[in-house]
Amino acid sequence: MEKFSDIYKRAVERKGSEKMLKLLLAKPLSTKQLVTLSDDDWLEEFTRKVFQSGFYWSVINSKWAGFREVFWDFSVEKLLMMPPDMLEQKASDERIVRNYKKVKTITDNAYMIHEVAEQHGSFSQFIANWPSEDIIGLWAYLKKHGARLGGNTGPYALRALGKDTFLLSRDVESYLRAHKIIDGGLQTKKSLSAAQAFFNELQQQSGLSMQELSLIVAYGVGDNRVGISQKQ
Repeated sequence: MEKFSDIYKRAVERKGSEKMLKLLLAKPLSTKQLVTLSDDDWLEEFTRKVFQSGFYWSVINSKWAGFREVFWDFSVEKLLMMPPDMLEQKASDERIVRNYKKVKTITDNAYMIHEVAEQHGSFSQFIANWPSEDIIGLWAYLKKHGARLGGNTGPYALRALGKDTFLLSRDVESYLRAHKIIDGGLQTKKSLSAAQAFFNELQQQSGLSMQELSLIVAYGVGDNRVGISQKQ
């Protein structure tokens, strides 16, 4: 396993300077900041990432105002009271991307968020308290209890709202495979555990967040370009 200092040095060289690399890094939210997010915020971001999967993100983003109108700003409380036939009507609304299977995840994930909030005070409290050194455990929870939140969908939503997580982007996956940290399917328990152990070790060496470490690894490999932070 490479030392963090070597990974960091390579990322600095590829981005031109330490100053430039630091400009590309972003920190996650603190626990206090995370708990201020509402249940509606989480439902909206889960929905956005579900719909972005398999679509051009720009298409989904261009229709997002319509999504918010159709689904009452993703109010968990209102959506839980919505009858099934109304959901079918909303799924055919021209203001959104009309995909019933994905639309159905909105109410499914609203139920998950509500049930978690009942047990933990709020969904944000549950997310904030989950340790980043076992972030793959949170990924697994979202995959099991949520709708279409497996793969990179759940992790990308967590990153978007500020939860500290690494991401298995193409560049990160490429690094992990090149250094024999993973050698099988990306989403197998073995690969996920190995990736978690790798980032835990980097965190012990550097004191940086999982998010920053994920970005640094990504910026040190692949195309030498400026990426969108939540994609790394």
